Amino acid sequence: MHWSTNSTTMNKVIISACLFGLIAIVAGDHHEDYYAPPHYAFEYKVHDGHTGDVKSQHETREGDVVKGYYTLKEADGTTREVHYTADKHNGFNAEVKKIGHAHHAPVHHEPAHHHGWY
Repeated sequence: MHWSTNSTTMNKVIISACLFGLIAIVAGDHHEDYYAPPHYAFEYKVHDGHTGDVKSQHETREGDVVKGYYTLKEADGTTREVHYTADKHNGFNAEVKKIGHAHHAPVHHEPAHHHGWY
């Protein structure tokens, strides 16, 4: 059988049309959005005795509502604890607590040096 250039081109057009038709059938003519509300939970903790870095965080999200807290050891020895919530109706809200008593390093005063300019 002898194929002419026109019949080869025609065969390519027919095969392409069939493939596009098959893709349209598989994909469907309608679009569906599959929406799942965001949902997660995470937590971490750090307690480094060498550097003194002590902190933690816990957070959850269900849909548009985020709830969580974090803590961290301040340089003065107190612990900062922050509980927070966020949603589209109330925005971001936080309650901050300071736990413990501040310990400040002693201040050493050096005697004043006078250099004879009286």
